[in-house]
Amino acid sequence: MALKSSAVITGIGGYVPDNILTNSDLEKMVETNSDWIVSRTGIRERRILADRTLATSDMATFAVKNLLENAKVDPSEIDCVIVATSTPDYLLISTASIVCDKCGLSNAWASDVNAACSGFLYAFTLGSSLVESNRYKKVIVIGADQNSAIVNYADRNTCILFGDGAGAVLLEPSTEDIGVIDSVFKTDGHGREHLFVPGGGSMNPASEETIDGKLHYIRQDGRVVFKAAIKGMTESCTSILQRNNLAIDDINWLIPHQANYRIIHAVGDALGLPESRVKINIDRYGNTTAATIPLALWDYKEDFKENDNVILTAFGAGFSWGATYVKWGKLR
Repeated sequence: MALKSSAVITGIGGYVPDNILTNSDLEKMVETNSDWIVSRTGIRERRILADRTLATSDMATFAVKNLLENAKVDPSEIDCVIVATSTPDYLLISTASIVCDKCGLSNAWASDVNAACSGFLYAFTLGSSLVESNRYKKVIVIGADQNSAIVNYADRNTCILFGDGAGAVLLEPSTEDIGVIDSVFKTDGHGREHLFVPGGGSMNPASEETIDGKLHYIRQDGRVVFKAAIKGMTESCTSILQRNNLAIDDINWLIPHQANYRIIHAVGDALGLPESRVKINIDRYGNTTAATIPLALWDYKEDFKENDNVILTAFGAGFSWGATYVKWGKLR
């Protein structure tokens, strides 16, 4: 009988555009100021995909190529690609299929997942389940979003928050007691009206009216989302701790979705986790939606040691939220 496999992160890649949109730049575009943005969100700058010949699939492709180079893996060895994104290149065609074509992943099947800012964690659990089944040996999970394509830069409430980027991880099987250990996820569709893009779907297909009404841009009730995010992320992390008999002192690192510094701080504080053990890069990238957690893994990969206990947690539109417990393995 085959030994039970766990899914371990063995490779990490990332990409952010070169173009930087600073708070000072935004001061010239809308009525805001840098000090207010920093005090309310913790964001100082964000990356924007300025080349309009490129799209989400290109950022994901750059991240995957970076991963393959770092992990020294041949593209033909990849079995499956899952892309978490809310900003696909096209309707109907999965962004994951385009990534496979651009990266030469000729033996992989591919699909997209949309759970907004929770998307990477949802896709990560799906990918780890495929590896745990012993049917797939190398699965790439990507979080990528080109938020600049759906942000109204005349709306000061949303344009200060979002940036573009992509991150990717390679999952492989292990029979050791490492890798993805547990996940807790929740969804509440009643929250949909508080964070969404009203136009472009089957409810409000693109038309002259949806364009004139600016329905193709992100709309957010910041106060509702703020409170729900703290509650959802804190409760899901607490559930992970309880289900796995972990004390907060057992946790080496918390990697939260980078939506707002005050949310991150509130979650860490509620859990009793010092900020020195919380990974934060929102000041440099802003909210990159599905890309925030894999970009944090990419940024700080040198800090993670074998057998470290790591909790990943996110909250996003839908509402969707949850947490995943990973016992860190070894990168290739």
